[in-house]
Amino acid sequence: MAIRRRRRVAALAAFVAIVATGFALVLPVADRAVKEVTLPLRHEDIIRQQARDKQLDPALIAAVIYAESHFRDQTSHAGARGLMQITPQTADEIARRSGGTQFVQGDLATPQVNIAYGSWYLRWLLRRYEDVTLAVAAYNAGTGNVDRWIARDPDIGARDIPFPETRAYVRKVLDARREYRREYARELGL
Repeated sequence: MAIRRRRRVAALAAFVAIVATGFALVLPVADRAVKEVTLPLRHEDIIRQQARDKQLDPALIAAVIYAESHFRDQTSHAGARGLMQITPQTADEIARRSGGTQFVQGDLATPQVNIAYGSWYLRWLLRRYEDVTLAVAAYNAGTGNVDRWIARDPDIGARDIPFPETRAYVRKVLDARREYRREYARELGL
């Protein structure tokens, strides 16, 4: 009787060990799957390259892509295209200012071009406003709106942004930036 009991206990222990090992193997896969849905990252090689070339935080580029498109190539109802949701007018202006003489609107569907143009624009906004919050707000609401807000309140902060959508967008980008730094430091070269 004692032998049968020891065998059952040993069998149960072996079963628990097998199940625990299975969970240990499944958890990293499940963790990656959850991250892919909640905080996706693609094109990290392009993001790292553009961050280096334009002296930007790669986590900020990833966060803008996340807020704009969740890393899905799409066209918005306003005609903004690609991962960083660049409007045709903004893309033409970036091409003119950056020397993109061969640029055509269809290029915005190419991750390399879209991220390069979006990063160029982000760098330009950061130079213009010298403030991440205002640069991100301008990426969403446009420079005309941000210029008007600054004219009314030179010390405007994230909480003072008059457009609720832009206020939420800025919060989303800055929160995502923190998460990308934490979750994808190695992939983004941080």
